[in-house]
Amino acid sequence: MAYTPPLPDRFREHLARVRLFPGPGTALVAVSGGADSVALLDLLHAAAAEHGLVLVVAHADHQIQPGSDAVARQVRDLAARYGLPFELGELGLGPGATETAARRARYAWLGDVKRRREARYLVTAHHRDDQVETILLRVLKGSAPAGLAGIPARARGGTVRPLLPFTKAELAAYVAERALPAHDDPANRDPRHLRSWLRVALLPLLAGRLGPTVIDHLVRLGEAAALERRAWQRALKLVPALQVHFVRGGFDVAREGLARYDDSLGVVLLRAAARRIGLVLGIRRARQVLTLARGPSGRRVPLGGEGRWVAEAAFDRLRVFREGGRVAGPVVARAEQGAAVFGEFRLRWSPAAAPPRVQRAAWTTWIAGMDWEVRPPRSGDRVLPLGGVGHRPVRRMLMEAHVPRSVRATYPVVARGETILWVPGICRSAADLPQPGTPAVRVDVTEHGEPEADRRA
Repeated sequence: MAYTPPLPDRFREHLARVRLFPGPGTALVAVSGGADSVALLDLLHAAAAEHGLVLVVAHADHQIQPGSDAVARQVRDLAARYGLPFELGELGLGPGATETAARRARYAWLGDVKRRREARYLVTAHHRDDQVETILLRVLKGSAPAGLAGIPARARGGTVRPLLPFTKAELAAYVAERALPAHDDPANRDPRHLRSWLRVALLPLLAGRLGPTVIDHLVRLGEAAALERRAWQRALKLVPALQVHFVRGGFDVAREGLARYDDSLGVVLLRAAARRIGLVLGIRRARQVLTLARGPSGRRVPLGGEGRWVAEAAFDRLRVFREGGRVAGPVVARAEQGAAVFGEFRLRWSPAAAPPRVQRAAWTTWIAGMDWEVRPPRSGDRVLPLGGVGHRPVRRMLMEAHVPRSVRATYPVVARGETILWVPGICRSAADLPQPGTPAVRVDVTEHGEPEADRRA
């Protein structure tokens, strides 16, 4: 019989081989109190130092089952046993809450704690059995191949799942061997819940008829689907005509390039790009987006999902983005140096001597004096272009610069009173232009995640 190394050794080897924690930082560990998450906490606590991790224990009390507060106290005591900080979320869902409602509330709270703690990672206890159940559930629901990849070991937002190679049985045996306190939630065996029915009824039936190797076959199906999903992600970079470009909370592609491909390839490429930004784009929706890309500019298609996703044909580009993102409020500069966020743009300003020449259409400019502000365009805004003759409407300039219609109302405009000084990347006004070499304020505008605010510059 082949020798199997102890679970802690295999856990450490897995972390090192897959590089689940590529750098040091705070890791928020979600601990439900069940054997899986208790094993995760114990294993991770022993390995934290070698990965530079600072652990924080987080327990979400959904308050669905009577006595859930006792489980919360048990997890609190466990955190104290390891000398770790503890976060408790009392979600107040009540006995009628569904699995979906509980999951959404739990992850919303965990996300809030992660931001407040400035944690780099959110670590959850999903294991091999969870992976098998997820793959089978998606098979039964008719998921496309990418969905059959199941649960990723690393996901957006710093989510890490280190236990995916390990079974529930070996995690439970480890907890028992270590005499660690763990809660057995009866809801996990309640066949009224679809996933629980899969666990207690369907999977044992399949294993009884087809043999225990059916579990391995489902895992291999997920691995093959994950390989295909990664391949399409990488193929995006190998299709130059697509000109795919990812920005914070969205992406855009060249409409002409996309139109060159047949429907099957176009749909797959769009779905791969959507997955990159956290949007699950079904085949039917992807076909609608493909049709939109081949139609007139200015049209839009709502994509549904969590986050109000929208596709928009904007001049020569197809954009996919979240509608109603950051609110663009006025930013008033009262000091010579500072930084601020304006909608989807970042601003930085600091003292600097004015250069011999200021470019008209750039993402950097120089302004004489203080008390200027950055605000959205207003009806009637007009600008006197540097080197031009006569005032021009700002909204017309935005349209001519191919700023998408959905962006124009929140585009940054730099003004002093009623005078427009600068439309970043589009037009510098002749107003308040400092003389070369005189004291001024340098202002830089960039879009979140971009070296320059826009590809038009």
